[in-house]
Order: sequence, then C-alpha cells, then structure tokens
Amino acid sequence: MATNFDTDYDWNDKMQDEGAWNRVKGKVREEWAELTDQELEEVRGNWEQFKGYVQQKTGAAADTVERKMKEIFN
Repeated sequence: MATNFDTDYDWNDKMQDEGAWNRVKGKVREEWAELTDQELEEVRGNWEQFKGYVQQKTGAAADTVERKMKEIFN
C-alpha cells in the first residue's frame, strides 16, 4: 500500500535542510547509483520533482521511491 508522504512528512523542507540533505545524499546515491550529485542538487527541495526524476531515471515505481526515501530519511 502506498503511503502519502505529503501528509506524513514535509519532504520539501527535509530536502532543503542542509544537514539532513548531506546526511542522506550518499545513501540516495547508494540506492540509485544512476543518479549523480549534480542531478540530485537540481531536484533538491522539490519532492514531486525528485520522485518523478528518480522514477524516470531508474524505472522505480512511485511507492518504491517513497518507501526507500522514508527508510533513508529515518
């Protein structure tokens, strides 16, 4: 069952927070090695854009991206 992350978290704020973002960026790259640091910075702070970009670049389903990001941020 997919989770509505917009109500569970304020992902945009989490992705804008420098400390939080730096901590998780490496884990994001471990999970999705296809993504470059530059690409991640381009979609940083915009959850919907980030999620769509990861889906497009990796072929991952939206619920998979959401679940993995929840694991990474927690």
